[in-house]
Amino acid sequence: MRRAVVASGLALAGLLLAGCTLVPTASAPDVINPKTVHFGLLGKTIPGTINGHVTFITQPVYIVDATGHLSASSRIVPTPPTLASVLQELTLGPTPIEAATGFTSALPRSLVIVQAVVRQHVGYIDLATPLSTLSHQRTILATGQLALTAAAVGATRGIEITVAGVVQRSPLPHGGSAEVVSARDYQSLLNG
Repeated sequence: MRRAVVASGLALAGLLLAGCTLVPTASAPDVINPKTVHFGLLGKTIPGTINGHVTFITQPVYIVDATGHLSASSRIVPTPPTLASVLQELTLGPTPIEAATGFTSALPRSLVIVQAVVRQHVGYIDLATPLSTLSHQRTILATGQLALTAAAVGATRGIEITVAGVVQRSPLPHGGSAEVVSARDYQSLLNG
């Protein structure tokens, strides 16, 4: 009997507390006087800069579709797009909507890109760990994702992948490997 009284008391207290909130509710939004918003947060430029502003552009990244091929998908990055900013979007993997339709990424979730720059139309990508820890087929797909995505940012002559400054040989889809691989080498992995 005592347990029933304690249980019903806790249930009643829970119901009473469920109706409480620290945030007052209102039936309509409150209008905020712009003069009370400090730090230039309502301005058209970045606060603390002289006319600083950011514009964005859509940039293709390549992910693995449901058939196991590479497909282009758009991501929004600041302009001008850099290899590092676009690859950062690539490492995030497919969006929830893309994942629901079977899209995946061959790149490991724990992939860390230490540095990524384009010089003389070659993309230099320094990784924290080698892609060779993946299965051979997955390594080919991951390298294809990097090469095709980098080509859209200006690495038209290919990419060179390094780990701690040591150049890695990247596997090619039809056998062999190379230190510098280009988007052209991975065209056979594209869907369509």
